[in-house]
Amino acid sequence: MLVLLVGGGVIFLVLSRFMPYRNFRHGIQVLSGKYEDPNAPGDINHFQALSSTLAATVGMGNISGVAIALGLGGPGAIFWMWITALVGMATKFFTCTLSIMYRGKDTSGKIQGGPMYYIVEGLGKKWKPLAMFFCIAGLIGCTPMFQSNQLTQILRDTVLAENGWLGYDMMLLSGTALTESGFRLSDIITGLFLVGLVSVVIFGGIKRIGNVASRLVPLMVAIYILTVVYIIINNISDLPHYFWLIVSDAFQGNFASEEAAFGGALGYMISMGIRRGAFSNEAGIGTEAMAHGAAKTREPVREGLVGMLEPAIDTLLVCTMTALALLMTGAWTDTTVDGITMTAVAFQTGIPAVGLYLLIICVFIFSITTMFTYSYYGTKCLNFLVGAERKHYYNYFYIVAIFLGSITTIDMVINLIDGMFAMMAIPTMIATLMLAPKVVEASRDYFARKDRGDFDHY
Repeated sequence: MLVLLVGGGVIFLVLSRFMPYRNFRHGIQVLSGKYEDPNAPGDINHFQALSSTLAATVGMGNISGVAIALGLGGPGAIFWMWITALVGMATKFFTCTLSIMYRGKDTSGKIQGGPMYYIVEGLGKKWKPLAMFFCIAGLIGCTPMFQSNQLTQILRDTVLAENGWLGYDMMLLSGTALTESGFRLSDIITGLFLVGLVSVVIFGGIKRIGNVASRLVPLMVAIYILTVVYIIINNISDLPHYFWLIVSDAFQGNFASEEAAFGGALGYMISMGIRRGAFSNEAGIGTEAMAHGAAKTREPVREGLVGMLEPAIDTLLVCTMTALALLMTGAWTDTTVDGITMTAVAFQTGIPAVGLYLLIICVFIFSITTMFTYSYYGTKCLNFLVGAERKHYYNYFYIVAIFLGSITTIDMVINLIDGMFAMMAIPTMIATLMLAPKVVEASRDYFARKDRGDFDHY
């Protein structure tokens, strides 16, 4: 993951000569709809494409993922999440540009985009096994088990436990199951509820997902950021100390978990930061390219500029704010909690009266919107493998995965999803590196036309 994602991202930075970064403002103009082309091929506009991908990336990775990184890797892991985001911006520019540049058609004749299509269309038919490898890994990697697991955990450890609705005493039984099968009844009920809620949206396809996401994502980001800003302001005098702790520990690994004993604390901490950063912003994984491949545009570079905004919003902004809340409240030092529960402790400490409930609202929206978008990714993978007429079968497997994630342990879920994301990154990064010169050429042409004033709109 280190070589593929960070190393590949650095290569993209060098090849592009920081071109996408220098045109960050233009990317925002494209996102605002200034260059919208209603007659262009595709299903959703630029803003809906960004909202759909942010619905997937601004999720539990930003809340419980950061808590896991801090708990296991220490403050220095956050620094390596930042590095993953900075180089990930270049990676997303390249992958999202390619998703439009080399769109293909499925068996129904509909235009599709994503790594599997630009592998085949850009590299040739002989590379189809690599595209199939991506899709097979994507069938598992795009399941929503992490989201359903962490949403179930926060509901169980806070709302249900606080009101005595679990049916057992968590302190006395250490959270053992109520049912004879070894699963908590509360988890089973929560899982079934999530299955019903998510099913209403995901069977409507990318247009319904895009519409719902474009309404919910700005709301959830605003609520979450305002809540964390309140915690930071109340502890503003500690801000320089914790920023320095993040940077200094990045090259020491003093707070890494005891699990790092055999691999070295520093290496473990770097690995944890990169893994959690990759899971958070998904740059180089290939998922983002599938959503942006559905955008209405004839200019591939424009979609690349929109795509590169995601790591800045997702990791540099939202993940950093979560990390500061965990550090400033001292929740990261509580060894009795992990994942989403650690973040719950931070919010409860930072805003005693309502912090926990604001977090629950954010977690609920984060998890649900992520589940919406991930279903689209998995459907596209199955579409490529077995044809458009059978792609809907993935949604049935998907809702089963929601339930399984609700009743499974967090360690099992993390290992499975991390492994599949790594498998998805291999074909995505290989193909993107091979096709990178095409993106550089298209970028030079596009920005030359822009500088000449060849287009004031689409």
